[in-house]
Amino acid sequence: MKQKKLKIGLLSDSHRKTELHQEVINHLLACGANYLLHAGDLEIKEHLDILETSGVPYICVYGNNDTLLIPLYGKYYIYREPHYFKIEELKFKMMHYPYYLNGDVDVVIYGHTHRFEVSMNGEILFINPGEVCARDTGVVSCVMLEISDSGGYEVIHYFREECHSEWQIDRVEF
Repeated sequence: MKQKKLKIGLLSDSHRKTELHQEVINHLLACGANYLLHAGDLEIKEHLDILETSGVPYICVYGNNDTLLIPLYGKYYIYREPHYFKIEELKFKMMHYPYYLNGDVDVVIYGHTHRFEVSMNGEILFINPGEVCARDTGVVSCVMLEISDSGGYEVIHYFREECHSEWQIDRVEF
């Protein structure tokens, strides 16, 4: 069994579903997330407050529905897209729109489509965690990205129908 180095919780497209936003964050934290990354469309300040009080470092990018959050720049860890950053030695790029999907980092995270996607292109991992809000698919979705000490990736996709409480899991290893 691989020793896990990092656990990074990924979410996107919470929109105005505060209860689901809180539930997904609680779930990722219960699964051991060391970081939380939100790929946009938070829409309301309460969602930033939930991330702020989560107890782990977080980063967000503005989505196309986040214009009301623009005045909060500098008060929360929310940035224009594409936003580049490092977690330990890994280079990340996060955006809401899937427009900057070139491989100039180790991991690319995006949202907007409301659909879970994961792929590896050469050495670059691309992930869309799907939608928290369950608006387009009827499915609440998030991802735990686990990075082993050896540099391997395990993408754990958590999802459930909005009307059910039990999470289902798909795992993809690279």
